[in-house]
Amino acid sequence: MDSNQLRTGMKVMYNGEPFEVLEYQLRQQPRAVAKMVTKMKNLLSGGIIEKTFTSGENIDKADIETRKSQFLYSSGDVYSFMDDENFEQFDFEEDILGDKIKYLVDGMEVFIMFWGEKPLSIQLPPTVVLEVTHTEPGVKGDTATGGTKPATLQTGLVTRIPLFVDIGEKIVVSTETGEYRERAK
Repeated sequence: MDSNQLRTGMKVMYNGEPFEVLEYQLRQQPRAVAKMVTKMKNLLSGGIIEKTFTSGENIDKADIETRKSQFLYSSGDVYSFMDDENFEQFDFEEDILGDKIKYLVDGMEVFIMFWGEKPLSIQLPPTVVLEVTHTEPGVKGDTATGGTKPATLQTGLVTRIPLFVDIGEKIVVSTETGEYRERAK
């Protein structure tokens, strides 16, 4: 694959290890070869690197397989998942999952990414439904501008919600941005 085709979320091989592209930017300079500047996460170690590729440089895609799984529970900083097909269980430490733990709810369906037979990390659905556990009450009359207020959700995630949403309500949150989408139906 040509380096100009790199996009956020792609899994590629670099120095014999699988990486996920977190950010990319094409830099075109007059009378020079274009460069693709990337920020990539090593899927084995969790380390983040910045790498610049020249235009036309060949990059191999990583052979990453995903399997539908279910989040079972967390115990300390270890998170347990079960493969839906063969009921095999996998544990991930908090530092491998990073901010993804703020979206995990018991029984939630996720995808586990595998490189060969080694489980690397999880892939969340685009949105999750979470309950508001703490927020300040909205003040009557503040809704004219479509105001927002901070709210703490059941997983500890803090996001901004509309003034009309109260404690105990369930809302839909984007797992990519952490932003409120809508009230859960």
